[in-house]
Amino acid sequence: MANQRLPMRKIKEVLRLKYDCLRTQREIAQSCGLAQSTVCEILKKAQDLGLAWPIPEELNDQALELKLFKSPSLPDPRHRSPPDYEYVQRELQDHKKFNLTLYQLWLEYKEQYPTGYQYTQFCEHYHRWRHKLDYCMRQEHKAGEKLFIDYGDGLSIVDPKTGEFIPTQLFVAVWGASNYTYAEAALNQTLPSWTRSHVNAFNYFGCVPRVLVPDCLKSGVTVACFYEPEINPTYADLARHYGTVVLPARPHHPRDKAAVENGVLISKRWILSVLRHRVFYSLAELNAAIRELLEILNARLLRKRKQSRRQLFEQIDHPAALTLPQEPYEYAEWRRAGVNIDYHVEVDRHYYSVPFSLLREKLDVRLTYSTVEFLLKGERMAAHLRSYQPHRHTTLKEHMPPEHRKYVEWTPTRIIEWARKTGPATAQVAANILESRTYPEQAYRSCLGILRLGQSFGANRLEAASLRAVQFHTCSYKAIRSILEKGLDRQTQTSKDSQQTLPLHDNVRGGEYFN
Repeated sequence: MANQRLPMRKIKEVLRLKYDCLRTQREIAQSCGLAQSTVCEILKKAQDLGLAWPIPEELNDQALELKLFKSPSLPDPRHRSPPDYEYVQRELQDHKKFNLTLYQLWLEYKEQYPTGYQYTQFCEHYHRWRHKLDYCMRQEHKAGEKLFIDYGDGLSIVDPKTGEFIPTQLFVAVWGASNYTYAEAALNQTLPSWTRSHVNAFNYFGCVPRVLVPDCLKSGVTVACFYEPEINPTYADLARHYGTVVLPARPHHPRDKAAVENGVLISKRWILSVLRHRVFYSLAELNAAIRELLEILNARLLRKRKQSRRQLFEQIDHPAALTLPQEPYEYAEWRRAGVNIDYHVEVDRHYYSVPFSLLREKLDVRLTYSTVEFLLKGERMAAHLRSYQPHRHTTLKEHMPPEHRKYVEWTPTRIIEWARKTGPATAQVAANILESRTYPEQAYRSCLGILRLGQSFGANRLEAASLRAVQFHTCSYKAIRSILEKGLDRQTQTSKDSQQTLPLHDNVRGGEYFN
């Protein structure tokens, strides 16, 4: 395969759309944002390797990548490639100011394909293709296949606290075959609103279309390219959850979505115009009114067909559509992030741990309202409950290296308990050292060094040396080691403030003299 950096999730999506959704190569290329030649190459490679859908569970992304790319095949230079007629047509139209000719385009074609058509055949094939163009094709929609989606301007709601008018957007979804319509108001066209409206629409229909045809909205289509639109990862995730496929309408081609364009006009005429004099103080109140009029709209008889949209939907679209999954889609955002040197990944200014073996890897991040997942080549490597506290860390011990894991287990209380096993004086020394530092972590090494002295000199001597250090207020690792090395722990312990008995002498007056 020519592009070995193609993500495995896209290759899997190509196989799913081909064998599970039974889409054409053109539709698959449009949905996945790939060239048709790439889709053809993926399917051919998969067919040669005996791959189908679903892919066996034991064949993970890494094994699939090795299987697909272990022996890339090179194209046959003797193959006579036909010209890209759409490219030729576009170049002639877009570069009229340069007086571009077919001869110049043929020269470029020959540079790329030396064994391709000669100039006469090149012109002959192009003109034959050009005469077959049909710019006004009537769309025939299959039962249960396409749902067209778009936004229109909605009514405004009033903020009950400030009296401010808040504009809304009207989300409209229309089935291609039956024109069965769903509409709801949304505050904006952001990704959360976009996905939530889709989930509400599917629940209203009670089924899922086989194809979603959205307008080139940023929430659904990241890159609105004429040939290779890039689907938003979250929108693609929603499509995978419901088993459907996204085929965006071409930019600047309203005929591709004529059904929803007409649906927006009808919704404004029969819903918004009826509600234009009413005042709404919340989005829920506005959507409740829209739902009542939506039921009336779908129950109205169509003039030519003498049936309502609901009747046509129940007869045509619903039986052929996909069934709803048991659980609705949970909104999730997809991002790309790198693993820092401390084996944490920053997500919305919070830091989540991943296995330390993933240092400096690039991971896919899936964010829901309550969870954060980190994936590498489609395999989940770590998951956490989502935290909204900035500049904090969420760390799992199993993600740490062994030496870091041991260090985390050290606490002031645990170190004092370890010292207490030697004796109360040793525990007092450890407590004094921990209290003497601004941060207890600064005293860990000193305390552990004192406890290790017990291995060399014995627990009894360490306890005696600790008692002497407490009495003389010299609690430190160096002081206790000096006491043990000089044998001072074996001497009789006396108080620092005690005085020896003085001998009798005429010059020693004693305390009675001052009374």
